Amino acid sequence: MTVAEHGPTYGVDDGSADPGARRPGCVVAIGAGRGGVGKSLVAVNLAVYLAQLGRAVILVDADPGGSNLHSHFGLSAARAEPDLSRDPTAAIRSALVPTSVPGLSLLPAAHDALTRGLTVRARREARWFGALRDLSADYVVIDVGPWHADPALDFMLSADIPIAVTVPEPPAIETTYRFLRVAFRRRLKRILVRDRLRSSIVDRAFSDLGALPPPIDVVRKLLAVDKSLAELAWGEAQALRVQLVVNQTRVRTDAELGDWMSGLVSRHYGVVLDELGHIEQDDTVWLTVRRNKPLLIDSPACKSARNVERIARRVLALTLAKTPERIGLPSAPVGEATLYAVLGLTRSASDDEIRRAYKRQREIYATGGLATVSLLDSHQLSAAQRKLEEAYDTLLDGVRRRAYDLSTFPDQEPLVLSARATRPALAAEQLMLQEQLQREIGPDTEFTGPLLRKVRESQGLELADISAKSRIASAYLLAIEEERFEELPALVYTRGYLVEFAKQLRLDPAQVHRTYLRRLRDAMALRRKELV
Repeated sequence: MTVAEHGPTYGVDDGSADPGARRPGCVVAIGAGRGGVGKSLVAVNLAVYLAQLGRAVILVDADPGGSNLHSHFGLSAARAEPDLSRDPTAAIRSALVPTSVPGLSLLPAAHDALTRGLTVRARREARWFGALRDLSADYVVIDVGPWHADPALDFMLSADIPIAVTVPEPPAIETTYRFLRVAFRRRLKRILVRDRLRSSIVDRAFSDLGALPPPIDVVRKLLAVDKSLAELAWGEAQALRVQLVVNQTRVRTDAELGDWMSGLVSRHYGVVLDELGHIEQDDTVWLTVRRNKPLLIDSPACKSARNVERIARRVLALTLAKTPERIGLPSAPVGEATLYAVLGLTRSASDDEIRRAYKRQREIYATGGLATVSLLDSHQLSAAQRKLEEAYDTLLDGVRRRAYDLSTFPDQEPLVLSARATRPALAAEQLMLQEQLQREIGPDTEFTGPLLRKVRESQGLELADISAKSRIASAYLLAIEEERFEELPALVYTRGYLVEFAKQLRLDPAQVHRTYLRRLRDAMALRRKELV
């Protein structure tokens, strides 16, 4: 069974299978945002990263109105669209253009074609997408562009890994939330296309709710009419799994926006929006565009390139992750979230955990906050804030908490939607790194800065976490990881920092500081010799 037959699985050939029996490659689609949020940046550099790993990658420009991927490689736009009337796969294959990156080919859009791009012709959409899946490639990365047309929306829904890109601005965030609502409606309509009766019931539910309602509201509306149809709609909501990248971040709240949006969507929409990571605002990005080169090729050491590389690694981890066994979906939630779910906690949470969760949720649900833009109106936001206060006051009072538990969970905890975000991409990345480190670390391992970073990221730790526990400035920890030896303090202090860093990472402190300091001395001696 091919990927196209059973839908997205987040699983592709890892290279261990017989190359002569290659399965269809993984299709990654980048879109769902308004113009200018950085979809091309993510698509181009994701394709470059995968090609640099030795994979066969095809980058597709599917944005008929703003095609520009060719310019990132200093290439020319296509003059005409491939003719799909006879052999679509052969037509697309002949239209591929090699890039300067080995293993990476580009399918450029017809920038100056006299006729409309094939990507906006709904009747040819299925044939075009099927031909892409039949290409002999490990990965097909599609820059979908703005998703306003139905074909662009269908490309996102048909991809193995759909990635939404946004920026920390109200219009872009609103577009992301709207995409999720539209995508759910289209999924549900597509699955009921041959069932006129149930399709009419769904149409009536949307009409009664007005505007474009959140998926969970549709499910609850259908529960009052047709329970089996509600369960079907809930299954489609749960199957809508979109990855999120936040571009152009400047401050801490920008960097945390993706995680906040993920938790909000889980609770208020009932769908999965998994945060892949963020990309810091960096003038290097537009400089590389002006030089007609991908960021990872032109400036691989800049901060935005490191952000993009980590996002790409998480995408790779998702594609290599073993496909989870299919299990029955839980029944659709019918009641309000419990006070524990409001804070994103379990019933075993301690008082300190409750205080920390309350502080975090207050920041997320703050009046005028970015994360709730268009997600909640003023009345809904006020209600959510009151619920937070109720959860905090009740769960921190021992007597009230026991009474609440007895009244809410007489038999077992009901299904509710939590404000706590799930991050399968992060979990897949950590598992992949841990498996790699088992092969790389031994009694004779020489610890470098990049290796220390890899160990840290495999444990899901941020530099800020280690800095808070070790009292070592994050700037010094970053200099250690990036081997910027000239920015480190005197040797005696650096030795102490390395020992503490190793302890936090559960490594052998003696081996870490011995091997790292040897590299430091050699590098500094070489530098002094070059200066002389």
